[in-house]
Amino acid sequence: MTTPVPPLLERLVRDFGATWVTPDSHDAFANGPGDRVLLFSGDPVRFPEGQDVAAVLPELQRAHPGRFVVGVVPAPHEDTLARRYGAQRRPSLVFLRDGRYVDTLAGMHDWLDYVALVGAALAKPPGRAPTVGIPLVSDAAAPSCH
Repeated sequence: MTTPVPPLLERLVRDFGATWVTPDSHDAFANGPGDRVLLFSGDPVRFPEGQDVAAVLPELQRAHPGRFVVGVVPAPHEDTLARRYGAQRRPSLVFLRDGRYVDTLAGMHDWLDYVALVGAALAKPPGRAPTVGIPLVSDAAAPSCH
């Protein structure tokens, strides 16, 4: 049984040139040139504002013409790909540049705030994704009980 695709996600791909991004296609999408945005919309029943984000995403692209391309992550792959970027909330927009993590905007925002937040994300330098991990410590720095 396949998960039905919400119409607003289909519309992003069909009418606005977004790309479906799965674990198999992620690297090719993420490592493409320039700014890229991954949409993690979440289940439309549990996270209805994910559909609001899908609806306004083309308008956000128009507000920042030519600045970013969109990738839509299908529901069955959201958890796997979101873990790479520490994106725990739905909906989330994950910003990438030239294959590197830049920022995450979670939730839906008022229009003027959203335009400004997207502009700020596009102006940020790439950095480290806020993933959960265990810091590596060398043996020399580790305390010893012996």
